[in-house]
Amino acid sequence: MPKFLIIRFSSIGDIVLTTPVIRCLKEQVKDAEVHYCSKPGFKGFLDTNPYIDKLHLLDGDLNTLVKQLQQEKFDYVIDLHNNLRTRVIKLRLGVKSYSFDKLNFKKWLLVQFKKNTLPPTHIVDRYLDTLKKFNIVNDNKGLDYFIPEKDKVERSSLPEAFRNTYVAVAIGAQHFTKRLPNDRLVELCERIQKPVVLLGGKEDAANGDLIAEACKAKGLQVFNACGKYNLNQSASLLEQSEKVFSHDTGLMHIAAALKKEIWSIWGNTVPEFGMYPYQTKYHILENKGLDCRPCSKIGYQACPKGHFKCMKELDLKI
Repeated sequence: MPKFLIIRFSSIGDIVLTTPVIRCLKEQVKDAEVHYCSKPGFKGFLDTNPYIDKLHLLDGDLNTLVKQLQQEKFDYVIDLHNNLRTRVIKLRLGVKSYSFDKLNFKKWLLVQFKKNTLPPTHIVDRYLDTLKKFNIVNDNKGLDYFIPEKDKVERSSLPEAFRNTYVAVAIGAQHFTKRLPNDRLVELCERIQKPVVLLGGKEDAANGDLIAEACKAKGLQVFNACGKYNLNQSASLLEQSEKVFSHDTGLMHIAAALKKEIWSIWGNTVPEFGMYPYQTKYHILENKGLDCRPCSKIGYQACPKGHFKCMKELDLKI
């Protein structure tokens, strides 16, 4: 019985993008025992994944975690994060490991010189490349996200205007330059012309209130659900929506796992990095006419050029 440890510490979207690796290992390697190592903040949705036999969590102390992992006596480590901490873990476990190639130099070339040498493949397929030695093939079942029964939101619990149908708009993003400004999100809600549920975390609640109030003044039906639901409950609201609009964030990848039709909104980053919606119907909204994109492989808290044209001048025709 081969025993595997998959490592990915963050973030929500990146972890969801590793789910085909988990599933394919479990289903295609005979008698495989699959363990997953991540952070405590992601326990709520990793716990529900039936393809994970055991979850290991980094709760601040890497040394303690390594000692726990050493007791498991793994045969193989599949490193899908490939940073300093995961290298320490691999070194101390001392077993055969396979690591994800982050292609950082090629990303740097695209950011600094706008020279695209990246392979035209999704990051999921690059994750799956780490399993070549085990003759794993892509089963083309897409991403996985399992919503526990206790977190499924009843449509009847929503305000009456949203019980029949609604469109989900995920308004957040970890970095400012990946997020539409509030006035443009109001414009987006106006263009959707259907009831809209705004989704995001507690950190997005204040912006959600501003957007909802501005929309109300225009006679639009917008419900701010940001911060009112946990991640699994937000996934349940995504699942029940008619369609989804999202920035390049974790909720976009959860929506892809739930096979929703997605309008994917891009600011300073670009789909060419390989993290567009995976194996679901999607549409890309981006301002391709700028020679400053991409300005980062992740994002900034302010536009480096000061104009923020990638979002302020984005065509929102839908």
